[in-house]
Amino acid sequence: MMTSVTSRISAEEFKAALAAVCTPVTVVTTACDGRPHGTTVSSFCSLSLDPPMVLVSLDKSSELLGLICQSGCYGVNVLARHQSAIARAFARKGPDKFTGVGHEIVSGIPRIPGAAVWLQCRLAGLVDGGDHVIALGVVERAIQEPAEPLMYHDRVFRGLAALPSDASVPA
Repeated sequence: MMTSVTSRISAEEFKAALAAVCTPVTVVTTACDGRPHGTTVSSFCSLSLDPPMVLVSLDKSSELLGLICQSGCYGVNVLARHQSAIARAFARKGPDKFTGVGHEIVSGIPRIPGAAVWLQCRLAGLVDGGDHVIALGVVERAIQEPAEPLMYHDRVFRGLAALPSDASVPA
């Protein structure tokens, strides 16, 4: 339940702080009237194990949000490290983001091949969150590829780097 609160932090301070948080780069997709649609999002995470659920956050003015409500389902493509061009293509405004991007339709939902993970989700609910809406999804299918995920940190796309196995744990 959301309550009305005021914040003492500026939008610039908030964006700078969140830029320091590493997030997976995802393209959320759906299909309506036989056409694929999608957008890049950075607000994605797991929510529940029983039932298996995830959430994605979409701007209230997002065209994709309305299309997901219409279709009742969406896909989460966790992009692989080599797919930063796809992330940029889906981050732009406008139609036809799939132009030049290979994809397949699985159970009525666009899937981007080569993505590190693809989740087929049934829309379970929407939660208001300020200027965004959180789309809750029940995961009905998951496909993993042997690929390192693409990450976004400090306003730059990055890959992962494993620490040496003997790295000490801070106290």
